[in-house]
Amino acid sequence: MGGEGVGAGAPEEPRPEARLEQAVRAAEQALIEFEIAVETFRVEVENFSRLHHQRLGPMYSRLDELDAQIAEAVAARTGDPEDIRKAREARGLVLPMPRVEELFHGWIDSEGLSPEATAMLTERPVRPPQRVRPSEETRRVYRELVRQAHPDLARDDAERERRSAFIVRVNEAYARGDEEVLRELADEWAAGPRPDERPLSRSEELYARLEWLAERKELLAAVAAELEASAIGAMLKMAPEDPDGLLEEIAEQLLAQVAEREARLAELVG
Repeated sequence: MGGEGVGAGAPEEPRPEARLEQAVRAAEQALIEFEIAVETFRVEVENFSRLHHQRLGPMYSRLDELDAQIAEAVAARTGDPEDIRKAREARGLVLPMPRVEELFHGWIDSEGLSPEATAMLTERPVRPPQRVRPSEETRRVYRELVRQAHPDLARDDAERERRSAFIVRVNEAYARGDEEVLRELADEWAAGPRPDERPLSRSEELYARLEWLAERKELLAAVAAELEASAIGAMLKMAPEDPDGLLEEIAEQLLAQVAEREARLAELVG
């Protein structure tokens, strides 16, 4: 027993880069989860804005028309110059000067060509979102696919380029809520090439990687803050669990306002 060497059986010392490598991997996964959350919210903001305009726009137009008719009926009864002025203002809201995007029938928005216009010009099918929030299963498939194929997991420029191009297609399918296409993309990714595992990077490279991940997270945090501060983002925060239900609730409120104004108009002209 006395002949046993000192330190025999002692645990092997970890490589100096091991803990740093672990930190990089943890930061990569955390960033991917954050990007998924930001992209999900961005899709919901965009879909809510589009559906809000499509579904509720006619109701707002009807309210403007009723307000103008009510103001005109009041002015006709009183003949008061102030009432006449208000009637003209109300009518002006119903017939605004057309903007460029209206002249092009919605083909141009503040960002340039609208998604529908781009789809038409590239001969891709026009598929507006059916709901503000994609289904739970669609979200599950999307999250899993992004975790697997995210560009931040690339180890060289060629692999990053391949992943980036693939994720663009994934995000487009998710924005449409297209579960079928997402599953096809998942099969495509599973059948695709796998990047070769490279040996652990040097400490300097790992530190640089951590710095890049931190900068990327700051950028995403700014994007998320901008989305949350927008008018649509603020509305979505009112109903984080059921944004589609919020649309229905707003529609019911608008219908009630329409009925109230129609009754008021009937009293004035009856």
